[in-house]
Amino acid sequence: MLSNQVAISNYLSHSCYEEGLSEIIEGLSAQQKYLPSKLFYDEHGSKLFEDITHLPEYYPTRTEKAILREIAPQISGTLKNIDIIELGSGDCSKISILLNSMPIDNRSTVRYIPVDVSYSSILRSTGTLVKKFPGLTIYGLLADFLKHLSVIPHDSTRLICFFGSTLGNLTREQSNQFLLDLKEIMKPGDQLLIGLDKVKDVKILEQAYNDNQGITAAFNKNILNVVNNCLKTALNPGWFEHLAYYNHAKTRIEMHLRALKDMEVNSRYLPAKIRLKKGETIHTENSHKYTHEHINDFASLTSFKINNIYSDKNQWFSLVHFIA
Repeated sequence: MLSNQVAISNYLSHSCYEEGLSEIIEGLSAQQKYLPSKLFYDEHGSKLFEDITHLPEYYPTRTEKAILREIAPQISGTLKNIDIIELGSGDCSKISILLNSMPIDNRSTVRYIPVDVSYSSILRSTGTLVKKFPGLTIYGLLADFLKHLSVIPHDSTRLICFFGSTLGNLTREQSNQFLLDLKEIMKPGDQLLIGLDKVKDVKILEQAYNDNQGITAAFNKNILNVVNNCLKTALNPGWFEHLAYYNHAKTRIEMHLRALKDMEVNSRYLPAKIRLKKGETIHTENSHKYTHEHINDFASLTSFKINNIYSDKNQWFSLVHFIA
């Protein structure tokens, strides 16, 4: 408990750390090596991603925020006596748009619940929000939203916000299962506001993940520093190059790290040495892009009602408002 206005609960146990370690080992031992994308967001990685969101090539964040500013008065005017849950909350810039448009008298009836794996992110955002919105109650959950949905309070009507097209980082199977898991914890009348990046011109998509300043490349390579901290390895980010391209068949951007030379990975945690050949890649992230048909498929799968689909004039990004 931090104060009468702010509390944070930690659901990331030591066993979660061990589970994360086994995920890394499993990924690096696979035929197509991969790493869980959640590893991007250590303190340095979170800062790099924040820098990415301000890049001219990176359209998703500014486009989603523009849509949110436009629709916030319409949505927030109905928010009273409600919990607003933000999954993968990161910084508080998007939820601030929603809260800022809310009638002042309603704020004291709202509880904001950020869910994130980064304690520093939750602490930083709650510090900002309590100053900006007096009377707002905040209950932070240090948790992995893929595994800990059950810890989200259910004693009030809820609006669940899942911004940033974070759903797109999951595989199609994972995203379907996650939406079904969400449906399982939602009550009739609960709402879901979810950001989805849309299929568009390949040049626009690939430029967004290959910026001229190399910040996305630095972000991608930083995942190796996280692996080094966890596995006590000595992978040099300089031994890899950033690779990001659009996979047409799977309608997704793929990010990889491509080895610039042959190398061995040694760690006391590994059952055996892991070898990488020059040109071999470690798959670090997917970012799926969606069509209107995909949105309808999500609704059919979950029985969510589509209340509205809000998009920008270019049809680059959508905020979909589902009702359980």
